[in-house]
Amino acid sequence: MSSPPTRSPLAQDPAASRGRLIAEPDSAARTPFARDRDRIIHTTAFRRLKEKTQVFVAHEGDHYRTRLTHSLEVAQIARSLAVALGLDSDLAEALALGHDLGHPPFGHAGEDELERQMAAFGGFDHNVQTFRVLTEIERRYPRFDGLNLTWETLEGIVKHNGPVSHRLEAPVWAAVRAFDARFDLALGEWPSMEAQCAALADDVAYNNHDVDDGLQAGIFTLEELEGVPLASEVLEGVRQDFPRLEPGMVRMEMVRRMIGVMVEDILAETRARLREFEVTSAEAVRRMDRPVVAFSQDLAERLGRLRAFLHERMYRHWRVNRTRSQARRMLAEMFALFRREPDTLPQEWYVRTQETDEAGAARLICDYIAGMTDRFAIEEHRRLFHLDPWI
Repeated sequence: MSSPPTRSPLAQDPAASRGRLIAEPDSAARTPFARDRDRIIHTTAFRRLKEKTQVFVAHEGDHYRTRLTHSLEVAQIARSLAVALGLDSDLAEALALGHDLGHPPFGHAGEDELERQMAAFGGFDHNVQTFRVLTEIERRYPRFDGLNLTWETLEGIVKHNGPVSHRLEAPVWAAVRAFDARFDLALGEWPSMEAQCAALADDVAYNNHDVDDGLQAGIFTLEELEGVPLASEVLEGVRQDFPRLEPGMVRMEMVRRMIGVMVEDILAETRARLREFEVTSAEAVRRMDRPVVAFSQDLAERLGRLRAFLHERMYRHWRVNRTRSQARRMLAEMFALFRREPDTLPQEWYVRTQETDEAGAARLICDYIAGMTDRFAIEEHRRLFHLDPWI
């Protein structure tokens, strides 16, 4: 068993954290980043991820990934990358666990519909919604709204895919703009390597679990993957090693190996970039004009062709399209009803809509809907539009 690498000078040092917007005493038992991770785990938004989905709706089966299982898979991969690179694994894990908290019910269909409904009121973006969940929507502490996370966690959440200063003029980014004015998150710079690990771990997890879920759902077959780069090469190796393996085990072994191939590629490419760029500090990582943690060009191209296959054969499949259509109609009908008759909202939400203007009321309605799980959204729609629960 190899010993873990020593801590890299490129790692975020919890002892040198830039702190929290509202100062708090340090914990005797946990670093600031471990404390952030634990606060995220205990949120209402995190618990709700267990019945929020990405492709399949929660009622379609217990074996498909939810946002919660996805977040756990991302956290495992992000933590493994961070440990291998000598980075702060608690920070990488916190970012991975928190990255999807702003997703509405019904995956991308839900996000698309809320974006349409909110077009006249500032728009909707799940990344901004995640930031708002962490900084204002969650209310668990008497001294502040949100979780009062460290600077490093907040900057990693809001810009895990890279600098976002070019987006700030969009109305939907108003909440980030306002927060940044109080607690400068250096939005024009790259985030920490820990945040970059979490972003790549997200790519690794969702591409592989979409292959796994698509095969298990019968959307496509192993044979149809034989001409798809990356998947076909790994599949061939599994069949050579285990020629009599039953299809279910072939699927699982293929996905396991694909994750390994992607992780090893990230580590090799990242180490090559560190040597090439001669990066010597965590702050130097932020001043780069490109990410340090990355796939190699070869794997990125093969992954692009795998994504194209999934987009064509899975995300546009007629079964998925039906679900997306139903999801959009349910959210659109609820949004319209709540705007027209806000007194049909739960009392605490109704009261808040009466204390603000039209745009503010629309944002509150959007927040209410975005916080729903798939199952709750289906039940709430039935309660609002059908009398059968009362018969």
